[in-house]
Amino acid sequence: MYADIIIDISHENLDKTYQYAIPQEYKETAVIGTQVMVPFGRGNRFLSGYIIGISDEPKIDKGLIKQISQIVPEATVIESQLIHLAAWMKETFGGTMNDSLKTVLPVKKTVKIKERKRICLNIKEEKFTEVYGENLRKNNPARIRLLEALQKKNTLDYDEVIHKLKISRSTLQGLEEQGVIKTVAEQIYRNPIKLEDTPYQSVNLNEDQKRIVENILQDYITGVRATYLIHGITGSGKTEVYMDIIDGVLKQGKQVIMLIPEIALTYQTVMRFYIRFGERISILNSKMSHGERFDQSERAKAGEIDIIIGPRSALFTPFKNLGLIIIDEEHENSYKSETTPKYHTTDVAIKRAMMANASVILGSATPSLEAYHKAELGEYKLYTLTKRAKEAIPPKVWVVDLREELKNKNKSIFSQKLKELISERLSKNEQIMLFLNRRGYAGFVSCRSCGHVVKCLHCDISLTSHNSGKLICHYCGHKEHLPQKCPVCGSKYIAAFGTGTQKVEEFVKKEFFNARVLRMDTDTTKLKGGHERILKAFAQQKADILVGTQMIVKGHDFPRVTLVGIIAADLSLYAGDFRAGERTFQLLCQAAGRAGRDALPGEVVIQTYHPEHYSITCAAKGDYKAFFEQEMLYRKLMKYPPAAHILLILISSKEEEKVEKAAQFAGEAIKEWMNQNSQELQVIGPAPAGIAKVNDIYRRVIYMKDEDYQNLVNLKNYLEGYYSYSEYFNNCNLQFDFNPMSGY
Repeated sequence: MYADIIIDISHENLDKTYQYAIPQEYKETAVIGTQVMVPFGRGNRFLSGYIIGISDEPKIDKGLIKQISQIVPEATVIESQLIHLAAWMKETFGGTMNDSLKTVLPVKKTVKIKERKRICLNIKEEKFTEVYGENLRKNNPARIRLLEALQKKNTLDYDEVIHKLKISRSTLQGLEEQGVIKTVAEQIYRNPIKLEDTPYQSVNLNEDQKRIVENILQDYITGVRATYLIHGITGSGKTEVYMDIIDGVLKQGKQVIMLIPEIALTYQTVMRFYIRFGERISILNSKMSHGERFDQSERAKAGEIDIIIGPRSALFTPFKNLGLIIIDEEHENSYKSETTPKYHTTDVAIKRAMMANASVILGSATPSLEAYHKAELGEYKLYTLTKRAKEAIPPKVWVVDLREELKNKNKSIFSQKLKELISERLSKNEQIMLFLNRRGYAGFVSCRSCGHVVKCLHCDISLTSHNSGKLICHYCGHKEHLPQKCPVCGSKYIAAFGTGTQKVEEFVKKEFFNARVLRMDTDTTKLKGGHERILKAFAQQKADILVGTQMIVKGHDFPRVTLVGIIAADLSLYAGDFRAGERTFQLLCQAAGRAGRDALPGEVVIQTYHPEHYSITCAAKGDYKAFFEQEMLYRKLMKYPPAAHILLILISSKEEEKVEKAAQFAGEAIKEWMNQNSQELQVIGPAPAGIAKVNDIYRRVIYMKDEDYQNLVNLKNYLEGYYSYSEYFNNCNLQFDFNPMSGY
């Protein structure tokens, strides 16, 4: 047997593996992730490396392959654990080992190390007197200045010496050569948190919150490691529960990963944690520079921080004493990776926790059906919080039928009820959030004469109208001008349909011209710090109304928000996706949960064309259990997760004929596997993907359903073998997605 060994673990060196033979005595213990010592290079220097692959095929002449010298005894280095995790991800979710390693290892490439240099006095007092006297005699004013400064303060900042004391580098070099001074360099880690000096005020937990904290910590202290689901209604104080549990875990000398679904949550969440836990906390997110991200990994590895907060990538923080992983808002789509390997964060978190002897807490006001189903089966321990913290009263919810509004000649995007309530809140100086599940200026552009929809030339999807007068493809970025006439029939009745956040903002300003309005969507938060800037301004009551997309309704806590208006509740209800009902329910509950979170009572207006749909009726009542039962009936009937599992195979190529042949061949290979293994999977396709062409690449999909996840993994392994050797897949790309979260 042969091992592929990587000597320097970094992204740019992942392809530089070296093959070594595995001696007989290490056949059992040399597994992926193991740290080993190997003879390296012409001089056979002994270097440490890690096994990232094992095979029985030599890549070069057997006579040239050296042997592994030693397995590092009891190596518990974090790199070994993360490589082992990467191997599990490759097997469970598909893709290559390199794909998985790039996911779990911090990016080291092109990061400039920041240093702080200091000048220190390197001689004893009697020698100092001699050197000082000599420089007085020789009249060396620069040296005298430096020596006098060092006498007062034994260590000086290098830049201060150069710029403030006006000491030249040649003077410093001369004194260093004489041994009078020495230059010390220390690495500075970039800290991405802009700290605020706010005193911590302890919070008294209610009985339900206390019970959860005590039970989970009792488990932890007695050595029980489990996965917990905390189902708490919006405003029930889940974050306070997390913080008390974290406090208990930190007291055991352990470290904590706290995952949040979006960068939008970082500012408020981090401040709450920083005020409670101080400087041994840091963050990771995609808006940070490579340098900042790499530094946080190094600080974690060095034990300089105890808590990391961030989206799913923070799960791979190299903590050596990991004790707890928390996944807040666990139902969020962003916890599913859309790049290979297409992993589910919850699954990987549970695996990592198992390897590190840690616990996992999942929290949500609207748990995913998968999590709640596992809790019902007893795989997770379920705790519920049914009351709002601070004894706040749940908001009053109004469901408005937009069909009736139209009958009453109201063509505005605001129902009569919502208009009344906005006016009332503005007169009381209370705040309002208006939520829309869309981005951009408006929806698609279509012709009212012939029905033609303007589509992207490269992606086969409708272009979105922006107020710059441009039509933009939100898949590949293609732009073109808004046509004055229909390109098909020549009609002048061609215009943007639908409503976007910019349009809502304009309507608000027109209808309530004295109101101060902020808008928060993908376009206004592109720049670094965009989320924090808008949220901070709204928290400081510099605006009356916040208009936004999904990012405004998740996890934020604004005490003066007493009205939430949901402009078009069912825009997401009939998307081409089996999770559309679940997502609509979750969004409505999250949005409603922003109102009346403190002493002031709140109201919510849900505007919809389908007031009778169970997603909307259950959300209006805040009845998760009723929604879960109704939705599970549909999932069981249609064999959708969590009642069964889905494996999606996406085959893509720049050549349409090739992708067609490869998809047909994959379909035949699936039938062959089912015959060989006496398995009867439900197979849909091959067929063109929902978006059949993206950026000039043709796409075909095959869906398979089965109640046994392992069957789908075995089938994936079988097809990966075909992909490696069959000429049918030349110039084609093959991707696997288990239980996909978004349409293709």
